[in-house]
Amino acid sequence: MFARMLKLRLLNAVAPAYFFTATAVTFVLHFCLFVPTIFPSPGPAPAGPALLHAAVFLFLMFNALGNYLMTIRHPAESANETAVPVCSPDCPDRVDAHYLLNGRHFCKLCRKVILKRDHHCFFTGNCIGNKNMRYFIMFCIYTSCTCLYSLVLGVAFLTVEYSISFENPLTFLTLLPLSTGYFFTGAISGLQLFLVIMLYVWLGIGLVCAGFCCQQVLLVARGQTWCQLQRGQLVESRSPWRSNLRDVFGTRWALGLVLPVQTVEPRCGDTAERKDR
Repeated sequence: MFARMLKLRLLNAVAPAYFFTATAVTFVLHFCLFVPTIFPSPGPAPAGPALLHAAVFLFLMFNALGNYLMTIRHPAESANETAVPVCSPDCPDRVDAHYLLNGRHFCKLCRKVILKRDHHCFFTGNCIGNKNMRYFIMFCIYTSCTCLYSLVLGVAFLTVEYSISFENPLTFLTLLPLSTGYFFTGAISGLQLFLVIMLYVWLGIGLVCAGFCCQQVLLVARGQTWCQLQRGQLVESRSPWRSNLRDVFGTRWALGLVLPVQTVEPRCGDTAERKDR
């Protein structure tokens, strides 16, 4: 049990560092390699297509990072909760949370009682619940879009700079093993191998975030959390899917699609918790 918790806490620290490192690398590659190479400018001023693609990329990354920070800023814990369960040595619970009553869960990693806990997100280092679910979903959407957009520009850069053709669907499947072999034989540079690796990183993160987004939207529409789904718990009072989505995304949901801002009005319970703090 101790070794497992140590691994989880280590992952809780490594995952955010990995996210920020991948974000910084993506930013540098985009503005130092992709845009100048794919959209060369004849004069000192950037060309129109270069400015357009830079604006699109900055918009996607701004929303991804903004919703990431909002997910951390609005934690899902209950400020009024004082009961902290202690796990006994013979505890049959093999997940990282104790399940309490009234939709409350005690996270062993956060050491806090979470309201309507969905899951613990290692990339943000905290739990996802009723207060930050909207930001987490938007973070997944914009992270997926940023990665897939970077993937397209990366493929275009390799095509322009290194004359690699992606017309054959099998090219992407064999690109990494062939590039690794060519690198060790000295046929290609380390930069080219690094760009090929980043293509697979963007593809993996983009598909995972897209899958998380679809899963979370479906659970929110059903009024259910991932914890309840894992334990086979059914929602006692099912509300219409429109009402469930409104509870998470708020009435100003359209504004939340383009800006990482609060779109849900604070509930009475939330206001009371802030006063107690």
